[in-house]
Amino acid sequence: MNRRMSTARAWLETALADLHAGEDLLRSGHCAHTCFFAHQAAEKAVKAVHYSRGARLVVGHGVRTLIERLESDQLSGLLSAAREVDRFSIATRYPNRLNSGTAREAFGVEQARRALSLGRAILRECSTIVERGDPDWGPPARY
Repeated sequence: MNRRMSTARAWLETALADLHAGEDLLRSGHCAHTCFFAHQAAEKAVKAVHYSRGARLVVGHGVRTLIERLESDQLSGLLSAAREVDRFSIATRYPNRLNSGTAREAFGVEQARRALSLGRAILRECSTIVERGDPDWGPPARY
C-alpha cells in the first residue's frame, strides 16, 4: 500500500474511533461531547479523502469547506449534512459561544443522536471514496 493510502486509512481509522467515542459518551449522558466527537469524526473522514488524493497537509476544521475544496460530485450530496455537523464544532466546547448557559444545557440526546447520524453518514461515504476512488476526479489535486 502506498504512503498516501496508508495516511488516508489512518485518518479514517481515527475518525471511526472518534465516532465510537461519541457513542460511548452518549451512553454516559455527555451529549455536548457526543456532538463534538461526531463533528471530529466527520472532519477527519473528509480529510482522509484529501490525503487519498495526495494532500500533504489539510488545514481547517469546517467540514463543509473541506468538502467544497475537493470539488467532488460524489461528496456534494453531503454538503447539507456538513453544514449541520459544523454547528457542533465550537458551541459544544466553548461556553462563550452560546447565547446563555452551558453546552451541557444546550445539547441534549436528540442533538447527540442527530450528530452521530451525520458523522456516521459522512464517514461512510468518505470511506467508500477512499477505497474505490471518486470517478469524477481527474489527476490528484494540488495542495
